[in-house]
Amino acid sequence: MAQEETPVEEIMTSPVETIPADTTITEAANTLAEKHIGALVVGHDIIQGIITETDIVRTVGSDLDVDNTPVSEIMSDPVVTIRPHEPVYVAGERMGHNNVKKLPVTEDGKPVGIVTTTDLAHFFPKSRIIMASRTEEDVTEGEFE
Repeated sequence: MAQEETPVEEIMTSPVETIPADTTITEAANTLAEKHIGALVVGHDIIQGIITETDIVRTVGSDLDVDNTPVSEIMSDPVVTIRPHEPVYVAGERMGHNNVKKLPVTEDGKPVGIVTTTDLAHFFPKSRIIMASRTEEDVTEGEFE
């Protein structure tokens, strides 16, 4: 299978971590830290939103009481998603066009995984970076391209 045809399900993290909308911001932050992840999908059967580390950091210094405020107050919605059978390159395009770094994967509307920019970076081979075998003649010492 060509790289551009690889389905998202081959690189997604599954299962995706989900939380109910009434979870407090503090509880969500603790879950992110404990599981070493950067996002939580809000809603178990139907995606209601997504909360990321960035969303939580934005609340620091705000007037919100993070111990009592539910994530529904700061989550992003609607959520940009992708289906498991769609190609990886479509995930990258969708992230870029929508300026998102986390893309929940859904099947029949239910969250089944998540793809992140880190997943994409690991997927695309580093061999695409072509290094010059020797210094170009017009590049002087200390000059970088």
